[in-house]
Amino acid sequence: MSKSNGTETRQREDERGQGSAHGAAGERLSTAPREERADTGAGVPAMSVIGWARWFWRQLTSMRVALILLFLLSLGAIPGSLIPQTSVDDMKVQAFKDQHTTLTPIYEKLQLFDVYSSVWFSAIYILLFVSLIGCIVPRTGQFVGQLRSRPPGAPKRLTRLPAYTTWRTEAEPEEVREAALAVLRKRRFRAHETGDAVAAEKGYLREAGNLVFHIALIVMLVAFASGELFKSEGGKLIVEGDGFSNTLTQYDDFKSGSLYDSDSLAPFSFVLDEFVGTYEKSGPQRGTPRTFEARVTYTEGAEGAERKDVIKVNEPLVVDGTKIYLIAHGYAPVVTVRDGRGKVVSRSAVPLLPIDNNITSSGAIKVMDGYKDKNGKKTQLGFKAFFVPTFAGEGKGQMFSQFPALDFPVLALSAYHGSLGVDSGLAQNVYQLDTSKMKEFKGEDGELLKKMMMPGEKLDLPDGGGSITFDGVEEWASFQISQQPGNGWALGGSVAAIAGLAGSLFIQRRRVWVRAVRGADGVTVVEMAGLGRSESARLPEELGDLSAAVVATAPVAAEAPDTPKEPETPKDPDTTDGPGTTDATTDATNEAGSRPVHPAEAPVEGAEK
Repeated sequence: MSKSNGTETRQREDERGQGSAHGAAGERLSTAPREERADTGAGVPAMSVIGWARWFWRQLTSMRVALILLFLLSLGAIPGSLIPQTSVDDMKVQAFKDQHTTLTPIYEKLQLFDVYSSVWFSAIYILLFVSLIGCIVPRTGQFVGQLRSRPPGAPKRLTRLPAYTTWRTEAEPEEVREAALAVLRKRRFRAHETGDAVAAEKGYLREAGNLVFHIALIVMLVAFASGELFKSEGGKLIVEGDGFSNTLTQYDDFKSGSLYDSDSLAPFSFVLDEFVGTYEKSGPQRGTPRTFEARVTYTEGAEGAERKDVIKVNEPLVVDGTKIYLIAHGYAPVVTVRDGRGKVVSRSAVPLLPIDNNITSSGAIKVMDGYKDKNGKKTQLGFKAFFVPTFAGEGKGQMFSQFPALDFPVLALSAYHGSLGVDSGLAQNVYQLDTSKMKEFKGEDGELLKKMMMPGEKLDLPDGGGSITFDGVEEWASFQISQQPGNGWALGGSVAAIAGLAGSLFIQRRRVWVRAVRGADGVTVVEMAGLGRSESARLPEELGDLSAAVVATAPVAAEAPDTPKEPETPKDPDTTDGPGTTDATTDATNEAGSRPVHPAEAPVEGAEK
């Protein structure tokens, strides 16, 4: 019993030994990744700081990362288009904040009101810039090296190339190579003779187009950056008959880049002679502007001659590199204010801001100096103004305009007196009236004094406080005066990027080889083959044209007479022919060129695989 147990124990030990040996062999043969034990200390060696820096640089300069950054840049521009930007219109930003009190703190933390100057947008911008430069520099060096080098020599077996043709000719091999060299150079191939063949290559502009595209992107990025850093942009509202001089004090609002120098403002001035606006009077597009233009007289320089011009939407006036755009239009009621003694205190055209497409407008009329009440005490007047160019809504409890033209102008005023708050030194909105330190003028009914007036009508203030007369209506136009030096470069970069991209997509780079050697029978054998660096369906066709041009100099020789064949070995009729043993296989011309193929017999479209 013990003997049998010992035998079994030895068998089990042998089996375990064989199993471990088989396992080790299987481990060596396995393609699965090996798992290192933690206690052995073996593992992936840690990269040094320089190694990590190289890895990061390779990732950053890869095409994949460049495309991701470009995609992120386009995504980042979306909120800049949908959310009002501080750099464009402060009033719209403030109105958005007032309407969206919950979103405003979130947007401010994400810098969504200043997208294009935000930290995250600038980071994407700079990373894309670095990625493009890191991609262009080595590729430019490689491309210059390719231009300076010659096309590589012919492969040993041209028959393996995707486009191939061959024929026999009585011409000498040297004559064939010279003819092929001339034909290829005439077709703008870079060609040279190497050994028994001519090597040629064409389509270098494909890589040149690729480089132009990337360089154009850098030019556009630099142009946009310089435009933001050196730009100046301001707005000015001008009533008909008034003018503007290009100085900082003349702007209603002004913004500039961080590197802009205010001394570089171009010296010019202009006067708004007349604003002309006409509107569609009927149909589904009733009220749509048909004519919208500002007629101005401008002067370039301090002592330049006066010139007249017309500024239209998207047709700015350009003066010394500065563009003047027409961006808005509205009405300015002309009012005259008198005190209790009948003395004219103020007479001016007061611009009001439109609040709808029919130019229903609102604003404030402020009399800050010169007015005295019935007791001779100096005080200030304020009127809330509401204007409609074509009155509608009478009897409906509201006042609104039904057409943007001055067909039936009506001005509604509400009167106040007291302190306007302008002496506090704090900035105020000229189109809003702060009544916190003012008192209402009371009407006969004891309510706030207010009245709707047509041109020529007057509102008398109570207790001999004077009057305000609605004299008529002037028109105003709002202009944007901007200077952005990078626009021309940005446009040129865009055009170059499109041209470069078209070249990289549509230009095909290909190589052609022509080999001419003397055959065993003394007749020259010509082989031509082509290889595209990218897929090109036209390569066989082009090779056919080239071979036809070479055939004109090295014509196809007459076929050699058939040589007697050796007697065929009888085959066993019961034996099935194996591969390569049929008569058809014995007589056929293989595609590797064992017998020269006439171009008529082997069209160039029959590309060799």
